[in-house]
Amino acid sequence: MAATQHPGSETKTPDEFHAEREKEIGQHIGYRYDVNLVPDYDRITPFLTKYMEVMGWDDLNWLEDIHMGYEDGKAAVFDRNNNSWVRVPDSIELPDNQQDRDMIARELLIKYQMSDRHPLVMLRKAYMKF
Repeated sequence: MAATQHPGSETKTPDEFHAEREKEIGQHIGYRYDVNLVPDYDRITPFLTKYMEVMGWDDLNWLEDIHMGYEDGKAAVFDRNNNSWVRVPDSIELPDNQQDRDMIARELLIKYQMSDRHPLVMLRKAYMKF
């Protein structure tokens, strides 16, 4: 009996894969076109370095579109998981360089998402079965 190939199991180049994925989702994957969206690893914080090491990751691609923004004139980072802004504490002095600010935003977002104050952590505690 001849082996059959399942749809989607063929080997594709990254460009072929991304082009197909862009068609599926109906939008462009930004970091393919704008190198400014890819984090500058020379500016990575010690926390993010350790985080990547612990997680066994080579990059922060899932955080490439996390940037320091502002809410009501205060520095903040947007948390997509609960659709809200997380304000940067006044005690944190922010650098002038946007790449450095973005690294701090990534670090703060991860720390917030791992904290007991994050709404998804509270929901898990309220609704977990075991």
